[in-house]
Amino acid sequence: MPLFQGLPSLKIVRFDFHTHSTASDGALSPRELLARAAQAGVDLLAITDHDTLRGYREAAALDDFPGVTLVPGVEFSCRWSGANIHIVGLGMDCDHPAMLEGAARLDEARLQRARKIADTLEKRGFAGALEGALAEAAGSQLGRPHFARWLVARGHVADFTTAFDKYLGRGKPGDVKAFWPELAEVVGWISAAGGVAIIAHPLQYDFTRMKLNRLVAAFCASGGTAIEVLNGRQPADQVSRLCALAREYGLEVSAGSDFHRDGPYCAPLGVELRDFAGLAGVWRHWPVAATEDAQ
Repeated sequence: MPLFQGLPSLKIVRFDFHTHSTASDGALSPRELLARAAQAGVDLLAITDHDTLRGYREAAALDDFPGVTLVPGVEFSCRWSGANIHIVGLGMDCDHPAMLEGAARLDEARLQRARKIADTLEKRGFAGALEGALAEAAGSQLGRPHFARWLVARGHVADFTTAFDKYLGRGKPGDVKAFWPELAEVVGWISAAGGVAIIAHPLQYDFTRMKLNRLVAAFCASGGTAIEVLNGRQPADQVSRLCALAREYGLEVSAGSDFHRDGPYCAPLGVELRDFAGLAGVWRHWPVAATEDAQ
């Protein structure tokens, strides 16, 4: 099945360019994620942990999954027009000074944000939130899920969902966004390191059509070159809409499960082949998984 017109011989069996491990907020370790990818027949895999390269680095040190080609990946947080935007980076030189600087900046931003979240929770009577969240993180990239787990473990809320609904979700006291770098800076880090910058899950930002177009235009002006048209269990009409947007702005397309853990509403690891109506896919940068007729 051709993935895009003009290169009919390049075919990839299965890929996933958006996944998370225990290095951020995923349930599987990098080794377990690689093992799951091998089980699922994934040829190309990117571990795109939030604001850290640790998941990719740990996986890259392993050599017991020869059937899976690992693509360097990360999902960086940034700000644009007052909103929190996620940019996936693929194929970067992870030791490039721009990437090292970016990862360090976001480490610090997450720590600052965590202190602010802890302050808001302590004002509501939940003392020790920062120490508790750090213990829950156990060395992984610190985020709101770790505060949620601590709230549950201490009996402050009944479950993870309630923690977000009352304290940590969008618009709640723990929804702190002020510490992220700007969109152009994050795209610049990825581009400088030779990577592909991708707008992650564009429809999850709940923008109007006009504001989404403004985001894409700003992203392109910053040097971004791709957009995620399939993220997890996404309806076909949304995929078609995003493919049209990619065509309008001349962007490559990317896709991934956004896998964090097994669950009834979670997409399984790996994306099946589908025709993207003549659009170029980011996977063309890594043709190592091509089938024999592409050799």
